[in-house]
Amino acid sequence: MTQQLSAPAAYRINPVWAKLAEHATTAAPRPLRTIHSPIDGAELGQVPACTPDDVHQAARRARQASPAWSGTPVQARADVIVRFKDLLIKHRDDLLDLVHAENGKSRTGALEEFLDAVLTAGYYAAKAPKLLRRDWRSGALPVLTSTYVHYMAKGVVGVIAPWNYPLTLAASDAVPALLAGNAVILKPDSLTPLTGLYVLKLMRQAGLPHDVMQVVTGPGAELGGPLIESSDFVMFTGSTEVGSSVVAQCGRNLIGSSAELGGKNALLVLDDAPLRRAVEGAVQASFANSGQLCVSIERIYVDQVLFDWFAEAFAARTAELRLGGGDGWEVDLGPLISAQQLAKVAAHVDDAVAKGASVLTGGRVRQDLGPLFYEPTVLTGVSQDMVVARTETFGPVVSLYPFESVDQAIRLANDTEHGLNAAVWTSSPARGRDVAERLRAGTVNINEGYAAAWGSTDAPMGGFGLSGLGRRHGVEGLLKYTEPQTVARQRALLLGPPDWTSRENYAAFMTFGSKVLHMTARELLRKVTGR
Repeated sequence: MTQQLSAPAAYRINPVWAKLAEHATTAAPRPLRTIHSPIDGAELGQVPACTPDDVHQAARRARQASPAWSGTPVQARADVIVRFKDLLIKHRDDLLDLVHAENGKSRTGALEEFLDAVLTAGYYAAKAPKLLRRDWRSGALPVLTSTYVHYMAKGVVGVIAPWNYPLTLAASDAVPALLAGNAVILKPDSLTPLTGLYVLKLMRQAGLPHDVMQVVTGPGAELGGPLIESSDFVMFTGSTEVGSSVVAQCGRNLIGSSAELGGKNALLVLDDAPLRRAVEGAVQASFANSGQLCVSIERIYVDQVLFDWFAEAFAARTAELRLGGGDGWEVDLGPLISAQQLAKVAAHVDDAVAKGASVLTGGRVRQDLGPLFYEPTVLTGVSQDMVVARTETFGPVVSLYPFESVDQAIRLANDTEHGLNAAVWTSSPARGRDVAERLRAGTVNINEGYAAAWGSTDAPMGGFGLSGLGRRHGVEGLLKYTEPQTVARQRALLLGPPDWTSRENYAAFMTFGSKVLHMTARELLRKVTGR
């Protein structure tokens, strides 16, 4: 049975949290909404119940502030983000307290968010000046045409952030948008708005002009539409159902969007896997943030030769996880975010058990710890008629399946409409790469569950299929917030038939030039040698 932890005080409420509401943008005084902790329902602070008028007010301010910010040298913008990174580090413990209290995740889970925000801010602050400078390209005519790409800001970027990673998915999506010269309007999830407001507070302390980044607080159903209408680009993280609606509205408005959505992520344990490391890695990949993680593993496929040993060891290690609401480092898992999420998780497990699945460990609500705790759960005997087999649970539930061959394992892993994250465990690097490249997922980890790919900030991260479109991180995660403008200068001759020769001769010359202009060395050698 999962270990139980209790603490006399689940967290320390910081008086600063009570003042965060003043950073939200409102067009007029609004009623206040109370934010409660999922750990025990305690009141953490209040935020304005923003309206569409507040979104429109934020957009007006953003458009007024945007030209001066986009005209600021990139290095000066990067200096602001460096100071923001330093402030994140200075306020680390306060941020860990707030993320723990508002989201419910363990302190270690909150640290994961904190580190990602720091690393992302540092990465883009260092890379943006180079990535956004003039990018010289080949011109239409060698020597006579000089061409470069100028990366212009989109204008106003709307960032719609989820509740499961309220720090990193607010800060780490805002940072590249700001560095690209945009103004940002952040709408944090209505369950976790205090963390987003804290991010804004630190941005302004770092020297970001007041209206270049703003926060509106309230439900997505009320504010999402107006925010999309007011934006030039939208970054959305959340469910596939809501994401498809967001992307559709962006399409109707002919604005760009990037969306990281749901997943039904698979982990493969091959017959040569380092087993003890694989067990530990699979536990971490399945139950980080109580499974409330878009890249979390929900399906584990194990070579049938190893299946019994792995299932027993994996269940035993899962049962050792420490479930509790305390803010100390000893806690492994906290509660789920809401009663709705708890009901979904319990329903998936109950449906599976009713249809014949076996529970190796977990499978129980733990109201003795608090109203929203659910034990980390391992299932076997899961069949395709069970809801948990194909639908994202987004909770501390993982299913184990045996496979007979690697080809079968890859086919089963790819048998999903999603394609966000995957993992492969093997002792052979070459074999790991071969399997990874056959998996339909935006990120694939070899001998790790999700952090290796996610933490590689220099590489793009995103999903295939119903897991989204667009990418965060890497060059792609910055340039998506820009409009590439081509600037070309023509020297001497104009592009067109000159007066001093016939158009027939001009056509022959240009045809020959077009033929040889981009020839590779191999093509030229073939022409010369006739081979």
